[in-house]
Amino acid sequence: MAQFTYSKLSHLLRISSNKGSILRTGTEMKHGHACCLQFIRCQRSVDSKALQERQQQHMARGLPKQKPITGVKQVIVVASGKGGVGKSTTAVNLALGLMANNPSKSVGLLDADVYGPSIPKLMNLKGNPDLSDNNLMIPLTNYGIPCMSMGFLVEDMAPIVWRGLMVMSAIEKLLRQVDWGSLDYLVVDMPPGTGDVQLSISQNIPVAGAVIVSTPQDIALLDAHRGAEMFKKVNVPVLGLVQNMSVFQCPNCSHQTHIFGSDGARQLADTLGVKFLGDIPLYLNIREMSDRGTPVVVSSPDSPEAEAYKKVASVVVQRLEEVNA
Repeated sequence: MAQFTYSKLSHLLRISSNKGSILRTGTEMKHGHACCLQFIRCQRSVDSKALQERQQQHMARGLPKQKPITGVKQVIVVASGKGGVGKSTTAVNLALGLMANNPSKSVGLLDADVYGPSIPKLMNLKGNPDLSDNNLMIPLTNYGIPCMSMGFLVEDMAPIVWRGLMVMSAIEKLLRQVDWGSLDYLVVDMPPGTGDVQLSISQNIPVAGAVIVSTPQDIALLDAHRGAEMFKKVNVPVLGLVQNMSVFQCPNCSHQTHIFGSDGARQLADTLGVKFLGDIPLYLNIREMSDRGTPVVVSSPDSPEAEAYKKVASVVVQRLEEVNA
């Protein structure tokens, strides 16, 4: 079609050029050129739409069919564009917050960060998973939360030096070869970025929604924006943004300092048109309890920091109900 379009243009321009010698004014010639250009724009628009439709058809044929995880009702992924913003700590306390808000709900936790698994440390879990009669891995459990992580399958300090195909195979095993039992929610701690793992999980299992974690810092917000856009492209609902380390309050004088900036994630949520899920202040207790493997939601359930996580968990459930409706 492109060759036809350009040859048509040349033909029309030659006709206009030949007529130019007998035209008394340039008005008609200008009108001829304008018609040609308008024709070209229309033709290119049609070609572009047809190309996009063909590309979407090819992509749809190449995508794997989504298959639910046996026994799991809803999958919530916790993601961030950048590492070091407290994503894993948020994922752990979100899972515990979901169960604290409604003890009748069963919640599991999957550590999909193959290169840097944090769940074993945060949940104070060690050892290798046992195998069921069906040859499925049985998650390790603490605080009532069954957990699975690559950290259970390798030595504590052993680096995981794998190429992409091996990582994808490991993710497939963590998704399909684990006996989760019956879960209302499976919280997935995603690796930072927008790479193979994120795409593999989003395309292979039905994800109920994504929670994006960011600090208010501009450099973190840039990557959080990319992460949210990626989930939109793969048709995963973005439940909202969590603003982690939003403010530091001095334990001595109670003076508040916005170390990483103020309300950046809230503004980004407005820009993206998604829900702002809440603030998690920068509390010393969160870091200390996380390092000990006793998350604040279970170690200090009545503290302001635990209440902040439980409030986020409550809003996440509300958003899931809105999305499902």
